[in-house]
Amino acid sequence: MAAYFRSPGDGRSSHKIPAKDLLWSIVLGTILRLWAFLALEALVGSTARRNLAVSQAFGDDALGYFTERLDPAPTRAALAAVLHRAKRNKAFQGCRFLGLALDGTTAGWRREPKCPLCRPYRNADREIIGYHHHLVVATVVGGDLTLPVDAEPYGPGDSEYAAGQRLLRRVRVSLGARFINYVVVDGEFATAPFLHTTGEVGWPVVARLKDNLPDLFQAAQRRFRCQPPDLQFREGSDRVEIWDADDFDPWKSLQWDTVRVIRYRQHHRNGEIVEAYWLTNFSSRRLSRRCLYAMAKSRWQIENQGFNDAKNRYGLEHIRHHQERSLLLVWLLTCLALTLERLYRLRYLHRGAHPARTAIDLLPHERHSRTGVCGPGNKGCENRPRS
Repeated sequence: MAAYFRSPGDGRSSHKIPAKDLLWSIVLGTILRLWAFLALEALVGSTARRNLAVSQAFGDDALGYFTERLDPAPTRAALAAVLHRAKRNKAFQGCRFLGLALDGTTAGWRREPKCPLCRPYRNADREIIGYHHHLVVATVVGGDLTLPVDAEPYGPGDSEYAAGQRLLRRVRVSLGARFINYVVVDGEFATAPFLHTTGEVGWPVVARLKDNLPDLFQAAQRRFRCQPPDLQFREGSDRVEIWDADDFDPWKSLQWDTVRVIRYRQHHRNGEIVEAYWLTNFSSRRLSRRCLYAMAKSRWQIENQGFNDAKNRYGLEHIRHHQERSLLLVWLLTCLALTLERLYRLRYLHRGAHPARTAIDLLPHERHSRTGVCGPGNKGCENRPRS
């Protein structure tokens, strides 16, 4: 990481503010929940700057100018390098299968378009009522660590699964073939072009089966409703039933010999029943039903520990500077900050008898140690910089 901060791909022709100061301020500000560039300007302009390893003050316009001209390739390479180092240091120890979850999300709503990434948002009558930005995020899932690895935006005329294919090919190069055991996606990606792309990069895929594939979906419903489950087990207080068959016919454009489909019904203690269908090219000889069920369920990690955290706690939806390159770099730096924070909190801070700290528990301590200003809950601290 030190080499990345020294040489992050700065494209400014001339400058007085070191790139590492600007870059570190964005990453640190994201961890400290200071999302706006104006908030970073206030932070580095305060007496707290001496604790931040930032050599000089700067304005929000300097951050905007910097991110407009920052090459995204080194930041993407830094994200991949962090994950490789985490794996070498056994951060994923105990996780039998590591997955790569891909999913699309939106960020940054406004009334008028301002950059090429602005996509129209329409109401039920197909009237444009605003504009927002779409991106696909790739996240490592499958264990107790959920770590984003890359992001790919798409604008007007592009699509989620086209951006997903570009992202998948790039992650295959950055992480390598052996890092990931499977790809897991929602039903929007269950298209022949995307499924073929997973085969090209050499990773099996587990995809949600919905009514956007009506022939296969209806065939699976008819078959599984007429037979008892192939497997039943307890998962905590829940009871899980699984139906499994690997001899379904592929649809016309899918170049698979057969399609394996599972259906699971999860009976919660309160009486609620969750049911879902999934398709895969894992053969029944290669992967058990229970493992396939766990892979399918890991897709929710990108929703719960990915987008929910990134938007509510790390400012993914906040537009800090509305320019195409700047938006992409801020999204990538948000992924980097989230990954660094989780590895530090969940893996480095494991010493002692204390349980793993939550991000909100750690935040006041980080704010105080970095800025000398007490965070929420530290009412007994003095509001002064540390010496």
